[in-house]
Amino acid sequence: RDRSTWGSFLFKRNTYIPTSRIMSLSYTLDNVNPETTAEHLVNEYVYKHSKVTTENGKFKILPQSQKYTFKTDVRVPKLGILLVGLGGNNGTTFIGGITANKYQISWNTKKGTQYPNYYGSITQCSTTKVGVMDDQEVYLPLREVLPIVDPNDVIVSGWDISNEDLATSMARAEVFDYDLQQKLVPYMKDIVPMPAIYYEEFIALNQKDRADNILPGNNKADHLETIRNDIRQFKEKNSLDKVVIMWTANTERFCVITPGVHDTAENVLSAIERSEKEISPSTVYAVASILEGCSFINGSPQNTIVPGVEELARREGVYVVGDDFKTGQTKIKTSLIDFLVGAGIRPKSIVSYNHLGNNDGKNLSSESQFKSKEMSKKSCVDDILNSNKTLYRSAANIDHQIVIKYVPSAGDTKKAMDEYISEIFMGGQHTLTLYNVCEDSLLAAPLILDLILLTELLERIEFKKEDQDSYSKFDTVLSILGYLMKAPKIKEGHPMVNALSRQKLAIENLFKACAGIPTEDNLLLEFRTN
Repeated sequence: RDRSTWGSFLFKRNTYIPTSRIMSLSYTLDNVNPETTAEHLVNEYVYKHSKVTTENGKFKILPQSQKYTFKTDVRVPKLGILLVGLGGNNGTTFIGGITANKYQISWNTKKGTQYPNYYGSITQCSTTKVGVMDDQEVYLPLREVLPIVDPNDVIVSGWDISNEDLATSMARAEVFDYDLQQKLVPYMKDIVPMPAIYYEEFIALNQKDRADNILPGNNKADHLETIRNDIRQFKEKNSLDKVVIMWTANTERFCVITPGVHDTAENVLSAIERSEKEISPSTVYAVASILEGCSFINGSPQNTIVPGVEELARREGVYVVGDDFKTGQTKIKTSLIDFLVGAGIRPKSIVSYNHLGNNDGKNLSSESQFKSKEMSKKSCVDDILNSNKTLYRSAANIDHQIVIKYVPSAGDTKKAMDEYISEIFMGGQHTLTLYNVCEDSLLAAPLILDLILLTELLERIEFKKEDQDSYSKFDTVLSILGYLMKAPKIKEGHPMVNALSRQKLAIENLFKACAGIPTEDNLLLEFRTN
């Protein structure tokens, strides 16, 4: 194999979208940019920010203003999705939910008739303020601000270490109501995952009894070629314009980062060629995805996107997103800590206890896999705490403990108990205790949808600064999607943002900048001044 040509031909094909549809938006703008065409939405945005230096022991704040031009391709592609872990709880819930929405399948529960929806998806169900009409604020759904792929139009397939058809896997998962399961069986019984990569040293041994649908042998170069061929065939068979690939399989243990193995793109490719022990299955999938010109999303906490994978993605012009879906407890945690620190209250300890009974919980009962999850859950508040030097004069070092227990009878229902202890005025103590019960996969499925649809949209957005002649793409590591990730992957040297409100606002403001809608500062000066 000549690695210099891996992926090049298919990636170039992704620059042309032959079967795309041009989406119409639900609003019009005054002063439409003259560069806007039927195929591209073009708008200017003035980015205002501040640089800070020190002078004579004081901060010196230097206001900055930079004009950007954003160009968004409004041709919506025929999108394919490949999930690693297709037969798991997340995979079956994701496909089942899309199927129910696409065919408007209703079902009966003890409370009456239930109809399908996309609740929990920010692209489908959240809104953003676009202005004021008389004395009322006006909001639009995000999906109406910029053209997004319709989730009912996506084509989904993927890999799994189990050969169960998806109807059987759905029944095993026990996520959907029984009546809905029965109505989905005709749509899901013929969907069988493709054989998956399985290196048993990376996931819990208690998963071995499920591993009856695996690629033979231990030759990682052969496995890479097989996965690449699967991607190509999926794309060609379904006449797709684009494919996005996501890891939603079991949490792996962290691979041991090794010089000469993980540090550069060439070293990662060479390590795969010689089947290096510390190359994980998820890394092989990531490399295959990148070489086929497909964005890759890591939905688990392990260190899949090692430095060499990131370098390879940057070289090939492909996006990567990581790490670990942010579905329930961590969303609440980053919101609460942001609230407490913003209120001038000093958190001293966080103790988070979880128990769940699905296969994710079973896998996490193994110590090495739990450690991967613990790291992503613990790191999510560090930047929020360290932003307040009045509360924490040196680096914040609070007691932060994570406990996860596997309780089979809990099924897909995750139960979380959190205790937050903070120091308040004059040495007082404030204790906040939460009990959070959530259906894990029903929270994860719309988040999976958002990650994929937003990643695809970002592939269609280009920008240029005022002094530049040509357009550029965003950085390879899509840190702007950190709202959806427990441990957002960022480029080295970039600031980490975990505060949930800031993460969501960044996404909304990018939509508005691309659409030519002013971003919101909440001053409401038209009402608060004479």
